[in-house]
Amino acid sequence: MIAPNESTKTFRVKVKRQDTADSAPYWERFDVAYKPSMNVISVLQAIAMNPTTVDGKETTPPVFLSACLEEVCGSCTAVVNGQVCQMCSRLVDDLLKEGGEITIEPMTKFPVVRDLMVDRQRMFDNLEKIQGWVPIDGTTSLGPGPKETQDNQDIRYALSRCMTCGCCLEVCPQFTADNGFVGAQVISQVRYFNRHDTGAQLAGDRLDQMMEPGGIADCGNAQNCVKICPKEIPLTESIAEVGRTTTVHSIKKFFTGK
Repeated sequence: MIAPNESTKTFRVKVKRQDTADSAPYWERFDVAYKPSMNVISVLQAIAMNPTTVDGKETTPPVFLSACLEEVCGSCTAVVNGQVCQMCSRLVDDLLKEGGEITIEPMTKFPVVRDLMVDRQRMFDNLEKIQGWVPIDGTTSLGPGPKETQDNQDIRYALSRCMTCGCCLEVCPQFTADNGFVGAQVISQVRYFNRHDTGAQLAGDRLDQMMEPGGIADCGNAQNCVKICPKEIPLTESIAEVGRTTTVHSIKKFFTGK
């Protein structure tokens, strides 16, 4: 016995397209067959298998990024129904409850490469500015590392969950496409590495960077970042702590020159 077609129900999806980095964006609409437990990535995959718009036009498969499909890599960030999110964990069943068609568009704070794919290089450049690494080059085995408290481990574990997805920057009113503000992502990583006993060797350099234009003083404390973070990182706590340590560092430099 042949099983009947599981579902003939469809839903409409509106995707913002852009053919090249310099071309004008435009919208295309697609009808997608509903399946239980779909996420937005599976919606885009379904469109890619049959890239035909609602008016019968044959088009190209939409370009997007994805990798882990379990909200770990941070590559599939996009704006869905007006809210930035990870497409792999945004479920169609929840979106359909909002009513109307599902809209998918790229982030607005980064240059579009094509369709939903954006260039997030600025985030990684900013991590390089604050030396977001533990300096161990040139060392040999030095034995066990310094012990740390459980409280500090818990704080750093929470901060380590950052996947450089860019959600916090998309909702930040101070982070724009044409300014130098580093945003909550980098500020929180300053806290993460400065709390590491070995990473703290570069703490002064990181705080120097936080004193530069685009650093901690440019944060307007809107707190949108902590509300949208998919990993629930305590970003406002990081901003407050880095603000305090930067102030102490600047006063110390004023009086000692170091």
